[in-house]
Amino acid sequence: MTSTVTPEAAVRKNPSDPAAPGPRRRRGERIRRIGLPYLLLLPALFLELLVHLVPMVIGIVMSFKELTQFYIRDWGTAPWSGFDNYKVSVDFSAPVGKALLHSFFVTVGFTLLSVGFCWLIGTVAAIYMQDTFRGRGFLRALFLIPYALPVYAAVITWVFMFQHDNGLVNHVLHDQLHLTDKPSFWLIGDNSFYALLIVHVWKGWPFAFLIVMAGLQNIPKELYEAASIDGAGRLQQIRRITLPSLRPVNQVLVLVLFLWTFNDFNTPYVLFGRSAPEAADLISVHIYQASFVTWNFGTGSAMSVLLLLFLLVVTGVYLVFTSRGRKTADV
Repeated sequence: MTSTVTPEAAVRKNPSDPAAPGPRRRRGERIRRIGLPYLLLLPALFLELLVHLVPMVIGIVMSFKELTQFYIRDWGTAPWSGFDNYKVSVDFSAPVGKALLHSFFVTVGFTLLSVGFCWLIGTVAAIYMQDTFRGRGFLRALFLIPYALPVYAAVITWVFMFQHDNGLVNHVLHDQLHLTDKPSFWLIGDNSFYALLIVHVWKGWPFAFLIVMAGLQNIPKELYEAASIDGAGRLQQIRRITLPSLRPVNQVLVLVLFLWTFNDFNTPYVLFGRSAPEAADLISVHIYQASFVTWNFGTGSAMSVLLLLFLLVVTGVYLVFTSRGRKTADV
């Protein structure tokens, strides 16, 4: 029997062979092989620094300056104010701090409701779409339309639907179903919060549906077959198999939805314009108004830094608790 010896094996068997590559050459090849992926990542890393980190550093520097409309042309000449902008922002007894605190609570309530409804609707739809039936592919494509539409086109459509006199929402609720005594104002007053919540949930739940549906593909069908043989019903299968198996997916999904919702600026800005109603005064729009409406970029930058710190703390605490819960479940 003839044995085949590879060049690598020959080098290992006879390292003193003059034709064998030396240690430096092997080390150089190893460095090139390992360093090539990082070299290919350098353009993306450069763009990331240029697009995200550089503006972030500039914003942090601006938060320590008394930057108003008088220094817009040359903001570098604005005098340093130290932590005065932060003191004004967190002075909840003063008008600026009180308005920021109100906006923070509105944003927290809006985020919790929006993330909860997006996750619930997306999960129910994804579980329902696991069954095979006629028209399933069409429904899957139909469910993804709100997520695929451009934000501005989708929200502007809702603006027309929420019009007081000739909007579709009032036409259905008041004229057709007679559920209200008179047409409601949806874009002003207290109803603006519910209008914003409806639009954001409508736009965001398909993302949860897509992620959960992808996670369901990794659950073995044999588990459901065994549970069915043991007499477990559909709800018991969802409770005992589906939801525990989706825990890693849901942990990431909830965090992403939370960060996206808390930072959302496009939806309230397109829906209400530059001045959002008090009931729908999300913190992203509030910071925009503090910066570009009152022309106090120093205070607006300080609010942005405070928002960044809050989101970092929440994300860190969430990751710690979820990782601890995952370790406990594995044990």
